[in-house]
Amino acid sequence: MAALREQQQQQDASASVRAHFYSSSGANAGLACIYAANMFGCPTTIVTPLSTSAFLVAKLKQAGAVQVIQYGNTWQEAENYLRDTVMTTAAVTTNESPIYVPPFDAPEIWEGNAGIMHETVTQLRKATRHYRMTAAAVAASPTCNGQNLPIEQMPAVDAVVCSVGGGGLFCGLMQAVEELQLKDRTQVIAVEAEGVDSLAQSVAKRERITLSSISSLATSLGARRVAQRAFEYGLEKHAKTVVISDADAIRACRRFADEEHYLVELACAVCPALCYTGKLPELIPGFNENTVLVIVVCGGSNTSFEMMEKFWATLDN
Repeated sequence: MAALREQQQQQDASASVRAHFYSSSGANAGLACIYAANMFGCPTTIVTPLSTSAFLVAKLKQAGAVQVIQYGNTWQEAENYLRDTVMTTAAVTTNESPIYVPPFDAPEIWEGNAGIMHETVTQLRKATRHYRMTAAAVAASPTCNGQNLPIEQMPAVDAVVCSVGGGGLFCGLMQAVEELQLKDRTQVIAVEAEGVDSLAQSVAKRERITLSSISSLATSLGARRVAQRAFEYGLEKHAKTVVISDADAIRACRRFADEEHYLVELACAVCPALCYTGKLPELIPGFNENTVLVIVVCGGSNTSFEMMEKFWATLDN
């Protein structure tokens, strides 16, 4: 939002030229761009891959995009078409100033996402536990009574879990962990779905790779190549990468809806799936009932009951 405000201010110098925002997204970043641009009364064009569901394309239009273009089999192809064709054409055929809004690979995006961790740490100072604790755990936890504690008296955040597509959210959380001086206390667990696991493969090979194709149902995570900064963060010792199957993500969507009463998309469900599949003890040393775990439930807009019914039908229950 701040980045868009700065860009809009640059346009104010020429009243005859109106800013027009452009972004490529197979999912929620496009909606965020539209929302922010609407705040300034500016039009938005979104280019999204052909794999994007009609459901989400309709959402982009309903949110206020003046144009939604579907192009390419992957986000990268949509991104290239946006920058090389759509924006260059607009620059010479309209009286508008085209402004590019990256969906994940920009310091402004990371800075915004870093706020999640800063807010979490602040709120933990007077938080109560979501689930009932044992008597011993209650006695050991200084946050259970709602006191506003100094940060040095807070229990350590042992781990924070997030999903990864292009890596914007992951970069923001890693940046915040550094800013809060929590690198020695807090792990950041980056979760991907099989078939869109570009970060995990890059970390395993210790080089930033590009996937040949996207083969997961979690299309919102469909970046064939993560941001360079995300790759660099993935190599740090307090970061871990995990890959979840589509089937486990689908089951997690169902269970999360049953237990928490929220319907989330597959790109988000890979995070609670990490809990439901019992993988946490092998990822977090000393994992027990007192472990402080933060799961970023990003929700996502690419979901509906109808979509989940179709996904569920693909499972061999």
